[in-house]
Amino acid sequence: MEPKKILIIEDEVSIAELERDYLELSGFSVITETDGSSGLDRALNERMDLVILDLMLPGVNGFEVCRRIREEQNTPILMVSARKDDIDKIRGLGLGADDYMTKPFSPSELVARVKAHLARYDRLTTAAQQRNEIIEIRGLKIDKTARRVWVDGKEKMFTTKEFDLLSFLASTPNHVFKKEELFREIWDMESIGDIATVTVHIKKIREKIEVPGAKPTYIETIWGVGYRFKL
Repeated sequence: MEPKKILIIEDEVSIAELERDYLELSGFSVITETDGSSGLDRALNERMDLVILDLMLPGVNGFEVCRRIREEQNTPILMVSARKDDIDKIRGLGLGADDYMTKPFSPSELVARVKAHLARYDRLTTAAQQRNEIIEIRGLKIDKTARRVWVDGKEKMFTTKEFDLLSFLASTPNHVFKKEELFREIWDMESIGDIATVTVHIKKIREKIEVPGAKPTYIETIWGVGYRFKL
């Protein structure tokens, strides 16, 4: 199992390094950023399991970073600050932070809180998966019950047929389907000599789940036959 990935957004390098050292000793993979803009970019574009977020940051402050992350993700956020004002704590928690620690604090307490929040998040995620029928393959997550799709933590919008086609393929991985079979299954009718609509929908799905310009890693074309969803 890969270690949990922690992002530290902290402009005081000595503090960031101390937090990183203690977390790495506890088995976590840690990335540090020293300003709000680069930290926000990391949080939104890379999969993180938890974010440790300082309040006073150059560029974009911690409140705004928290708000922007929470608009797109449910990743646990542990906010830290030297400011002891209750109003800052209330505001941070109100923006979606999961916890608020006031500096100075012991690194061992930080590690304990990180572990507690990760365990809580895992329990909530597991419970949600048990309630909903969810397929997760590498960075792709398909919630068949809610009809929602995420790629590397970012939700993508799908039309009804695009979702049905992706869900069907992902539910039967490594099976090669002819275009005619997919047309019959998804559109509930026989292909009348024209199955181009399958090709068009596969192309649109790939644009949403694959890396632009790279070889498809999810839906493979089996030339002369059809398509296969790769595990």
